[in-house]
Amino acid sequence: MSKKIRNFNRRYAKEYNIFRTIFYMSFLYIVVFNFFNIFYNYKIVGRENIPKGKHGENKYIYAANHVSIFDPTMVVMAALRPIAFMAKKELFEPTEKLSWLVKRLGAFAVDRTKPEIATFKTVKDILSTSWTLGIFPQGGVRPYGKLEGIRKGFVAIARAAKADIIPVAIADWDGYPKLFPFTRRNVTIKIGTPISYKLQEDEIIYEWSRQISELANYENCAPLPESLQSRETAVLK
Repeated sequence: MSKKIRNFNRRYAKEYNIFRTIFYMSFLYIVVFNFFNIFYNYKIVGRENIPKGKHGENKYIYAANHVSIFDPTMVVMAALRPIAFMAKKELFEPTEKLSWLVKRLGAFAVDRTKPEIATFKTVKDILSTSWTLGIFPQGGVRPYGKLEGIRKGFVAIARAAKADIIPVAIADWDGYPKLFPFTRRNVTIKIGTPISYKLQEDEIIYEWSRQISELANYENCAPLPESLQSRETAVLK
């Protein structure tokens, strides 16, 4: 009888317990920080923008631009707290090299082609714990310097969870480290100001795009919402 393969699109609050949290934070301080200290000249800017309070007291979703496979670790370095990331379902396949680690760091699988009820249930469970959620609104890794291909799903998730969005810009990224010859690369991780989930969908997308573009020196491809256009017109009058 073949062993049933678990679908990691549904994860539960009990999975984000003290033991997983200890493993997660140990991995952050022992592996991630040491890796970046060796291979990168990195800066973290804007931690004061993260709302104060005990973990789990307020609901927030970290949303970043996507330039490399190291992005989740950089967002966690900036936040200094356990973050469960939405990840493409292919990363959870047994043949995927990083599958073991991805699962144990609390990520959950999503189907990029269609939203699933399981996704919203998992988000609700995660945000009921001391953990928070990480999302890359662009979906996959996008070319550096242009903010496009933004998917609206992150807004639906934030509004359903009643969780404000904290933008995180990964800026000045100049690539993966080279071992031969050894070179230290550069990157700056910048945290923006929280965006209220109560705003209209197009306003949330625009505000996230505006902050990421300004912080990372990107070209912003998100159009100005009609509601904001009318406000600007009223102010000019």
